Amino acid sequence: MVGTEAVVHIVDDDEAARVGLVELLESVELGVQTHASAQGFLTDFRNDQTGCILLDVRMPGMSGLKLQNELNKRNCRLPIIFLTGHGDVPMAVEALRNGAFDFVEKPSGGQFLLDKVFDAIEESSRQQDSSDRKRSLRTMLASLTPREEEVLGYVKQGKRVKIIAMEMGLSRKTVDWHLAMIREKLGVESTGELMLRLHEAGGLPPTL
Repeated sequence: MVGTEAVVHIVDDDEAARVGLVELLESVELGVQTHASAQGFLTDFRNDQTGCILLDVRMPGMSGLKLQNELNKRNCRLPIIFLTGHGDVPMAVEALRNGAFDFVEKPSGGQFLLDKVFDAIEESSRQQDSSDRKRSLRTMLASLTPREEEVLGYVKQGKRVKIIAMEMGLSRKTVDWHLAMIREKLGVESTGELMLRLHEAGGLPPTL
């Protein structure tokens, strides 16, 4: 579902185009922010929002493609939909290679563009959820004691309790106790769920 906090950023030097896009997006109750230049957008840029960017490919000063490159350097998570004029398709293809979500040729039908925007916001929401989960997991991992971190290191390697106990010079009961504390701190019920959580958050290689 698209959250009410989602913001669609319009970056276009054409005022008439900005006004038209605002009317279209606000007709479906989407939050909108407009920027007359790439530099103006960068001044207001925040990387903790959910939404997307409608970006004109041709603008004076910093072009849409140059802005995309700058946003990539800043690890921007907002999907970019490029707005292209006739003859700009090769530039749009380059934008897609650089990670753009999609491109739409001007002038585009209202519903066609809205469908693209809603798809982009859905993708933004998924990315934000994933980022939130990773941030939460990092906070939980920071609460582990040094010994718990050591036990978790063995768990990540796929080693069983018996082997962990042997290599650490501990009893199985002690290792089980540490594992129970790790599961409690990370909010999981089983070692299998712990492994899945770590994998989803990028804490395990895909083969584990």
